[in-house]
Amino acid sequence: MNAEHPRNQDVKTVFALLVTSDSRTKDEDETGRLAVRLIEEAGHEVILYDMAPNESERIESWLWEALGHPKVRVIITSGGTGVGARDRTVDVAQTIFEKALPGFGEHFRRISFDEVGLPGVWSRAAAGVARGKPIFCLPGSKGAVGTALEKIILPGLGHMLWELDRR
Repeated sequence: MNAEHPRNQDVKTVFALLVTSDSRTKDEDETGRLAVRLIEEAGHEVILYDMAPNESERIESWLWEALGHPKVRVIITSGGTGVGARDRTVDVAQTIFEKALPGFGEHFRRISFDEVGLPGVWSRAAAGVARGKPIFCLPGSKGAVGTALEKIILPGLGHMLWELDRR
């Protein structure tokens, strides 16, 4: 490993999670529960976990709340990444990003294509950074959340946070 470019994967941190849905309640939210389980099994903590309808104002308000929370380091949304008229999460988040991370969405779609075929290509999964915190916008399915967390976000999180902490 290059000493000038450490990849500290042992970091443990705090997450915020928002699931957007017009049809599910928090009691019915298997996707959010899966995300919490995977995050906690990796040794991290989820201190904000909420549900909101696919309404731009609600999503934006929640994102700003999570960004302002002093303990939250990583923000994840699930839902609202499709091409439907009610899919607004990515559009809202992109107005907040100070830096976009296009490689996340590109890599997620490549993996998704291998797993589910062409429907994986239509995802608008996205990531960016605001106020020094990464924001990941994931699709609402359990499979997509599992793929993103297990294959991209959790394995690379330590290095990303190390980069964000460099000033």
